[in-house]
Amino acid sequence: MSTMQLSTSEEVNEYLKQQNQLDLLRFITCGSVDDGKSTLIGRMLYEAQLVFEDQVASLLKDSKKLGTQGGDIDFALLVDGLAAEREQGITIDVAYRFFGTDHRKFIVADTPGHEQYTRNMVTGASTADVAVILVDASQGVLTQTRRHSFLTSLLGIPNVLLAINKMDLVGFDEAVFDQIEADYRAFAEALTFKSITAIPLSALQGDNVIERSSRTTWYSGPTLLGFLETVEIAADNNAASFRFPVQWVNRPHADFRGFAGTVAAGSIAPGDAVQILPSGKDAIIHEVVLFDKSLPKALPKQSVTLTLDREVDVSRGDVIVSAEQPCEVSDQFDTSLVWMDQEPGYVGRGYDLMLGSRRINATLTDIKYKVNVNTLEQSPTRDLALNDIGRVTLSLDEPIPFTPYSDCRDLGSFILVDRFSKTTVGAGMVNYGLRRAQNIHPRSPTIDPKGRSQLMGHVGKVIWLTGLSGSGKSTVADAFERRLFDQGVHSSILDGDNMRTGLNRDLGFTEGDRVENIRRTAEVAKLMAGAGLVVIVALISPFRSERSMARELLKGQGFAEVFLDVSLEVAESRDPKGLYKKARRGELPNFTGIDSPYEAPESADLRLDTSESSIDACVDQLMELL
Repeated sequence: MSTMQLSTSEEVNEYLKQQNQLDLLRFITCGSVDDGKSTLIGRMLYEAQLVFEDQVASLLKDSKKLGTQGGDIDFALLVDGLAAEREQGITIDVAYRFFGTDHRKFIVADTPGHEQYTRNMVTGASTADVAVILVDASQGVLTQTRRHSFLTSLLGIPNVLLAINKMDLVGFDEAVFDQIEADYRAFAEALTFKSITAIPLSALQGDNVIERSSRTTWYSGPTLLGFLETVEIAADNNAASFRFPVQWVNRPHADFRGFAGTVAAGSIAPGDAVQILPSGKDAIIHEVVLFDKSLPKALPKQSVTLTLDREVDVSRGDVIVSAEQPCEVSDQFDTSLVWMDQEPGYVGRGYDLMLGSRRINATLTDIKYKVNVNTLEQSPTRDLALNDIGRVTLSLDEPIPFTPYSDCRDLGSFILVDRFSKTTVGAGMVNYGLRRAQNIHPRSPTIDPKGRSQLMGHVGKVIWLTGLSGSGKSTVADAFERRLFDQGVHSSILDGDNMRTGLNRDLGFTEGDRVENIRRTAEVAKLMAGAGLVVIVALISPFRSERSMARELLKGQGFAEVFLDVSLEVAESRDPKGLYKKARRGELPNFTGIDSPYEAPESADLRLDTSESSIDACVDQLMELL
């Protein structure tokens, strides 16, 4: 190897060594649409000489073809990668860029400004240390500025750089800058930021981006890049209590059983005492393994495999924690929730909750309020629409370990997933576990199901009849109960109209009220079936999600879903109560089949077509099912 080659190799190795020693800052840019977020990032990368020559050439070509600067360089095109963004001149998706200087490495997330893309902004902000919130100097603080600031605070980002951009449009007027800063600080008083640093900028012309501008002699603070290179990052707290969500049980052979995952907080070393949650079993760390090496200690964000000194039942979704400072376990939570789906979220509706490596059934048991991000006013509601931000109570099927989001993001953040479409409908943060969850201890029955079935002469079951109004649910239910009565079977009918005149009389016919109507009916059916009765539910129950919830709730009671399948034309031609006529005249809003949807079962246990089969024939099939 020549001396020149050796020198070059040494320089490369030295450079890589220096880069490995630099810390990493994650930050986002956000604000109202067309405040210049992408332009700011593009200008910063260009002036810091972090763009390759071929990228510059491509940028010049694209600027002439697609740019908005009359043929001059359009720096936003360095970041706006989606074709739709270039055509519209806005950022839609979250664009991530990695770059570095001699002082620090960076990952920047350029987030969209339009309100309908707020959910994308939440995704970009979830791991950020700093938020660069842009304000157009000619426009001032706008709705999206407030919305993104509120979300930034909600997500626990401690430091804000208030980038007052487009100062060239207001002649670099100090009074304009001071007024915008004062307006923003007044709004942000109710938020949780640790620091707010305001900088006057012109991203288009480069003022105060890298170099201090001669046109803002009245400003003595840092430049944009200077702030990003020096702002203090909250270091991973090695002294925090140890938290380790188990992602995988590693069993390559009979002599090795380890638990793989990433350290969420704290550190761990062989000999440390730990506890497995939610079971509460104790153990000692035997070894910390990284591939084929044994480590003296594992630190935050490090992916390792842990082995224990004894055989303990540990599964994916469990959490290994410090035995001296274990985290809490609960099945009810107070949360802050950002709704991310076109379909609203309703009180009483169930979803899959994913927290850490655990997936579990969750129900929205209460929506305390949603927040008006313009005024921070709290408004009561029973549902959350797309981009709404609410304070929500969640109930889970079983207790899980957690930490408040403010203490540990990994074990305090979660998503909600629709059980049928598998889409993410919400992202949330755990504020705290509810104390009442610790005060409730469900009692097991002293009489077992076998004893009840011997007394009654049969087992308890739930036959759930669903279908449009006029499909024959009540008629079939009455005939079915008469047949059961004649054969000495103890039964009862939970009819939709009867439920609404008593227990559910406070509910209307909005989608949210329908969800709650089904939930309450299912809970009553569970109690009655547990007492040994055959329960016949006759309810339109239009939503698959709630029928699935009822099936899950009643799976121990022999649940069967029966679909009375008739066309809307047939059901409307019967119209025994004259409801369809009223709905057609607009007198009954939210009527199923007319202006509210009915989601037919995809795999019912029994299908009855009452337009072709007689009532007796339908009852015969129900008896066979029973």
